[in-house]
Amino acid sequence: MLRALVAVLGPDDRVLVIDDNSPDGTGELADRLAAELDGVEVLHRPRKQGLGPAYLAGFRRALETKAELIVEMDCDFSHDPQDVPRLIAAAADADLVLGSRYVPGGGVENWGAIRRAISWGGSLYARLVLGISVRDLTGGFKCFRRAVLEAIPLGEVGSRGYAFQIELTYRASRTGFRVVEIPIRFVDRVVGGSKMSRTIVLEAIWKVPLLRLAALRGAL
Repeated sequence: MLRALVAVLGPDDRVLVIDDNSPDGTGELADRLAAELDGVEVLHRPRKQGLGPAYLAGFRRALETKAELIVEMDCDFSHDPQDVPRLIAAAADADLVLGSRYVPGGGVENWGAIRRAISWGGSLYARLVLGISVRDLTGGFKCFRRAVLEAIPLGEVGSRGYAFQIELTYRASRTGFRVVEIPIRFVDRVVGGSKMSRTIVLEAIWKVPLLRLAALRGAL
């Protein structure tokens, strides 16, 4: 993944790997690649705390480096590195760009019916409860303008699983930023297992209405 990203990015772009003390040697491998490849940095965290806190740590590090655009993506090729320049280009006319599976031209590959139903149904549920037009609220392939992450109080973001993706997009939209979706093909990983769990699904179910209530109270 790092070699593929370096090949499509410009000389001033940087790649940040977040390693939550992975027991399989990912951190050590990332360190060796960072020493070999220009523009690669590794942020080591002492323990696994969930998807949301890991991304927040990455965002804070990116803001420290004065990055103007911050892209988040998975590291298992479900998100195609070749699509990164498309997200960056779309940010010329948007504050938050979403790589979307559920707009015309987008889609998923190698998913079973249950996983498709959970993902599509989750996005529909969030869209209806939050009253927002974004179609792929649970996706994790995004490009933020710096101003978006500076405007969102990151310390107040409490979601840990896929609800994190919903919360960040909703907060950006409620703050008045322009959110656009561009189509991507999401291909399920060939090796490894999904992080999807009952806890993650339940968090999203109860977190979404709480976000809506917070917005109605003016608390977001």
